[in-house]
Amino acid sequence: MDSIKQLEQEMESKEKELVSLKHELAALRKQLPLFTVEDYTLTSTEGEKLLLSELFGDKSELIVIHNMGKSCSYCTLWADGFSGFTKHLENKAAFVLTSPDDFQTLSDFSNERGWAFKSVSTKGTTFKEDLGFKSKEGFWPGVSILLKEEDGTIKHYTKAAFGPGDDYCSIWSLFELLPEGSGSWGPKHKYEE
Repeated sequence: MDSIKQLEQEMESKEKELVSLKHELAALRKQLPLFTVEDYTLTSTEGEKLLLSELFGDKSELIVIHNMGKSCSYCTLWADGFSGFTKHLENKAAFVLTSPDDFQTLSDFSNERGWAFKSVSTKGTTFKEDLGFKSKEGFWPGVSILLKEEDGTIKHYTKAAFGPGDDYCSIWSLFELLPEGSGSWGPKHKYEE
């Protein structure tokens, strides 16, 4: 019994260390210098042109998900997870998923997946590249936090990359509780695959 208690105490200690490290990482992210973001013209899933500033609605903070598009099953997994949190996220800040796909592809795919959040196409803009989520190698998944100042100026506050095991997709932590962990599992576009 003592060995079990000792193991549980070690686990609790490691969990506290992780929480502490996450706080340190959050503090480091907040040290990134703010920069002004252009008021890009994006395209809604209905084909309507709208300004980035309009996505804030009545909020001063905007959570921008940088999705890599329909072809990425990992990005699809993250977006599927945001569906359940949409109302909670929007209670605190404005929330939008951005995709490099054209608006019709994005519209069809988001309807197929049942995504309840606002999605926009960045096709034809330098939005993803300017915010650090596109390079010569292609698009990268992640999140940016944008702030809208009283005069309407948009500032980039901070960002984070997405990847297996991160804090932005809870499925990985649940899988790690299984005997084999996540193993070689990878997300599928269709649930029954």
